[in-house]
Amino acid sequence: MTGPGTADPFDTAALRAGLLTAWRSSPTRLLEDTNSEADLVRSGYRDRVLTELAQNAADAAARTGIPGTLRVWRDGRRLHVANTGAPLDATGVEALTALRASAKTDGVGRFGVGFTAVLAISDDVEVRSTTGSIRFSAAATRDALAAHELPAPESGAPVLRLAWPSTTPPAPGSDTEVVLDLRDGIDARSLLADFRSEAVDLLLELPALVTVVVDGDELTRTELDLDSGLREIRVGNQRWWEQRGASARWLVPVVDDRVAPVQHDVLRAPTRSDEELSLPALVIGDVAMQPDRRRILPGARVEHLAHGYARFVAAMPPARRADLVPAPGFARGEVDARLREAVLADLRAHPWLPAADGGDDLLPDRAALLPGLDAALATALTDVVPGLIDPRLGGTRHVAALTAAGVHRIGLARVAELLTGHDREPRWWYRLYEALAPLVTDPVAAEELASLPVPLTDGRTVTGPRTTVLASDVRGLGDASLPWVRLVHPEAAHPLLTRLGAGTATAEDLLADPALLAAVDRVDGDDPDPEGAAQVADVVLRLAAQVAPSAVPRELGALPLPDVDGELVPADELLLPGAPLADVLVDDSPFATLSSDHVDRYGVDALRAVGVGWGFTVLDVEMPTGPDHELPDEDDWWATLADDPDVLVAVRDLDLVADDRWPEALSLLAADPDTASALADRDGYTAWWLRTHAVLGDQRLGLLRHADDDVFAGLLDPCTHPDAGVFRQCLASDVVDDPELAELLLDRLGDPDREPEPAPVVAAHTALARAAAGGTVDTDDLILPSGVRSLAGTVADAGDALVVDTAWIGAAVPADRVVVGELAVAGALADLLDLARASSEVHGEPVSVGRATTWRREPAAVLAAASAGVPLPTAPLTVHERLVVRCSGAVDGDVDVPWWTDGSGTVHCSPAGLAVAVVALARP
Repeated sequence: MTGPGTADPFDTAALRAGLLTAWRSSPTRLLEDTNSEADLVRSGYRDRVLTELAQNAADAAARTGIPGTLRVWRDGRRLHVANTGAPLDATGVEALTALRASAKTDGVGRFGVGFTAVLAISDDVEVRSTTGSIRFSAAATRDALAAHELPAPESGAPVLRLAWPSTTPPAPGSDTEVVLDLRDGIDARSLLADFRSEAVDLLLELPALVTVVVDGDELTRTELDLDSGLREIRVGNQRWWEQRGASARWLVPVVDDRVAPVQHDVLRAPTRSDEELSLPALVIGDVAMQPDRRRILPGARVEHLAHGYARFVAAMPPARRADLVPAPGFARGEVDARLREAVLADLRAHPWLPAADGGDDLLPDRAALLPGLDAALATALTDVVPGLIDPRLGGTRHVAALTAAGVHRIGLARVAELLTGHDREPRWWYRLYEALAPLVTDPVAAEELASLPVPLTDGRTVTGPRTTVLASDVRGLGDASLPWVRLVHPEAAHPLLTRLGAGTATAEDLLADPALLAAVDRVDGDDPDPEGAAQVADVVLRLAAQVAPSAVPRELGALPLPDVDGELVPADELLLPGAPLADVLVDDSPFATLSSDHVDRYGVDALRAVGVGWGFTVLDVEMPTGPDHELPDEDDWWATLADDPDVLVAVRDLDLVADDRWPEALSLLAADPDTASALADRDGYTAWWLRTHAVLGDQRLGLLRHADDDVFAGLLDPCTHPDAGVFRQCLASDVVDDPELAELLLDRLGDPDREPEPAPVVAAHTALARAAAGGTVDTDDLILPSGVRSLAGTVADAGDALVVDTAWIGAAVPADRVVVGELAVAGALADLLDLARASSEVHGEPVSVGRATTWRREPAAVLAAASAGVPLPTAPLTVHERLVVRCSGAVDGDVDVPWWTDGSGTVHCSPAGLAVAVVALARP
């Protein structure tokens, strides 16, 4: 064999001679070699040119222990691939020419069958090395076959079986260089672009290779050991984190300092194969592969590659670990299925899950996953839920993967169960509810929390929001106990509880709760419980301070409160210290004085709202249905009503005012807007009761008139109280509405010492007549005076007086005998006063003969009608220069009158009487 310094350092001549002899002795072998080489080119190595050459370069670098460099460039139609490392040797040449054999004893590949990949792009290949160079050529092979009289197969001749020596050395700086003459049809530009895209993968897969330069574009791999135990690999601007195990290397891309799980890749053994994987990380491992390195050998195991995967995941930042758990789904093949299951088995067997409390990593079967868990909820539940994992791993997209890895998934129902029995501050529960709220997105989630514990104001923690009530806008309860209702502690009152079925109640609702009224009844017995009463009173008064007084049920007036002697007394039987009401009540009033401690603690407004007195108390009831409000004489007032009132507004305790203290009591009533408002309703209970019972001087209010009201002037005395304007409706009006007022008016009409003017007299007669006619006054119960008031202002003897019941007769009767009211009630007035009617006692006919005419012809009549706005009469008319009527009966003789109506219905008038008659006849 020739040496390195000869023209054929690797004795290729002997190799050719031996192979040609073999082909000549066995033409079938020539055909087999040709077909095998063609098969590898067409299938096994169709797209692996750079990969196979890079494997050889990595092997060469590994043998010398130096960082390997691979350079690729184009020179016209020639492609150059050069590397550093161990140069070509005789065994390498033998491997290149032996189609089915390789001299490799370690490393990825060293001039084995993979070199066949170059034939995919070239039929003329030269391997240049510092130890010598060889050349392969399809044309030279065909010539050799012809020279040895060997028929070339129809499929062509095997290119890489016969080698010829070459004298061309490798490019400077390289130890070996492969030069390929590109076959026609090969796009060199596109080929280099493909090589550039493969370069990054090759630098990851082949550790011995450090630098790859493709047509001037240089990529270099750098490595840095991290504190986490991972190794960071950089190629250009791309990064990976790597974990090296006994049988495999695991890598995951890192983008913007965040793990970017792989979506789809293949098994790398160590370079890319055709075994598709669905793992979230790249795996580069040692697996027995078929000669073309595209598929694993039948029966080869891949499970060992997963050993250490959990350690790889545990080295990741806690928030990103779940990203590296294989998501459930269909495997992309048998290898993928086996490797996925092995990875999950490794994850199940080792601790790698970060705990929510920051403690040691957890084994999956000791860990609990709550979907939707966030940092706030994790903080609340760390010592409640054992093995709770870091909330950053609880995203919806990770649930299925973590469950497949053996993590126990828990739901809200389990959380509620684990919370049972825990005693925490109300604010802790509020924070828990706040953290749970985002998870309650539908009725199913709400139902899972049906047994969620809830703290109450009384210190208890109960199970289930549906049994509790939240106080809406209720303040100041603090830790007050509301034993009659399961009231959520205000510091724990979160809107989530309402969504979970808790009721809501305002301060008004709580005060109106029948259970509260029952609780008041229980403590307000014959032997009140001081402690229980104080507890109930404390809550009631705190609530009462937050509502309008009208919203406090009047039944709470029974609330027991301590008086100045410490005795428990119902609130509505107590007065505030210094209450002005106390100064106007009778000496034996049932009211006691409230303890001043309660005033200091709860304030006047809350105490007055439950009935503790200061001034008079107003009762306000909507839609009352009867006299059942414990008001004095309420039945009598109710009997005066035609219909039930829509609202009952009444001042209480008026019957307790001392008779000699009414001036002060009226001032107190007038000064308070609430009581003053009640005084303004004349038909209301308060005004009625004061008219009927209140006394100023020696007279009831209902028998006094307001000083500005002159309807009954001279008959009723004016009220001189300075606040009379406020309680005006409690005084007499122009209506006689009670028998005592009627009796008083009759007496004063018959009192000669009084000198009323005619108008009040007529008004009084009219009002009395109407009262009698309407049944307000029973005439049988009246005592009539001996005298009656005449139109002349005198007191006439009842036997001589006449009630004017027709307009024209009044002018014929002397004024000192006439008793006048409105003509419409003349009959009722006569009956009331037991007097004769003028029309039945006085008769008359005109003496003179007048001028027959019509109303339309008389200017004075037309003017009167137009001025009064009334129609002209239609009765026959006779006008007299002087109208004299000859009277008989109670009046005897001739009398001058302005007008008269005779028995036939003809109206007789003097010129001056025309206007009077027009107006009088126009009345109904």
